Amino acid sequence: MDGPKKGMASCPRSSCRPITPRGTTVTRATSSYLYNALAHFPTNPPTETMTTPPPSETSLLTLPDSHGLAALARRLRRYEPPPPSGQTDRQQDEKPDGYETGAVRRSETATEPPRRGPNRARAAVLICLFQDGSAGGGGGGGDLRVLLTKRASTLSAHPGEVSLPGGKREDGDADDVATALREAKEEIGLDPSLVEVVTVLQPFVTKIGITVVPVVGILADKNAFRPATNPAEVEVIFDAPLEMFLQDENRRAEEREWMGEKYLLHRFDYQTADKKYEIFALTAGILIRTASVVYQRPPAFAELRPKFWHS
Repeated sequence: MDGPKKGMASCPRSSCRPITPRGTTVTRATSSYLYNALAHFPTNPPTETMTTPPPSETSLLTLPDSHGLAALARRLRRYEPPPPSGQTDRQQDEKPDGYETGAVRRSETATEPPRRGPNRARAAVLICLFQDGSAGGGGGGGDLRVLLTKRASTLSAHPGEVSLPGGKREDGDADDVATALREAKEEIGLDPSLVEVVTVLQPFVTKIGITVVPVVGILADKNAFRPATNPAEVEVIFDAPLEMFLQDENRRAEEREWMGEKYLLHRFDYQTADKKYEIFALTAGILIRTASVVYQRPPAFAELRPKFWHS
């Protein structure tokens, strides 16, 4: 993503929208501002309620639990992210509404305290999961994998870094889910109708005040995805096993400090047949959190997240 703009995925059709029982209401933030105040940390924006449609006839939620992805979709749909520390009960009911990975980071050695202000920078990323070896929604066994991108080397911000598909919330986006799906469509050609969004994780807040919302979706038929990279933004599309972000192999960590609080910056090395990738910082943090939720266990290493991520 360029600025808080690019670096996420999208999906087609109504099956890409989050699924809830008929009549269930969720909340979403309604304010969307241009990327002009990144030095401020966001506060909780005003919310409104909206009613989501019931599951479509092709939804994974209509399939039996014998279909592995259907069971996962049901469990993730019930997931409730923990509230940020210090949040009130009323604020806990306010659901995350669209992220940005590599492009939203500022110098890790910055020492000035963050300034709080209006929520003017919001982004969403798509964590698109699929089952290795499954085809046509057959529900066969296989490891869960996640789609990732390597940013174009011509980008002015964080060229060549690994990120999740996603980017900045735009005025026309209905909510965080819409942002993630639109960005994925623009960046890697992922048709929103192929992805079923099952949950939204707790937002991450960057040092420069961007709220990044991880949107989790399932790609039931990987063979139906026809990658089409936007060369202005994406150099390579690849995928990696989700579980690797809970394992201590091929991982390094650097101790950093922010406002007197120490934290770890994790780096994961991943190699395909002909390329090597490094997945680190916020992207790695989001994937560690996603893997912990999906596999229902903590990582095999000390995570020590920066407190400002969920402040």
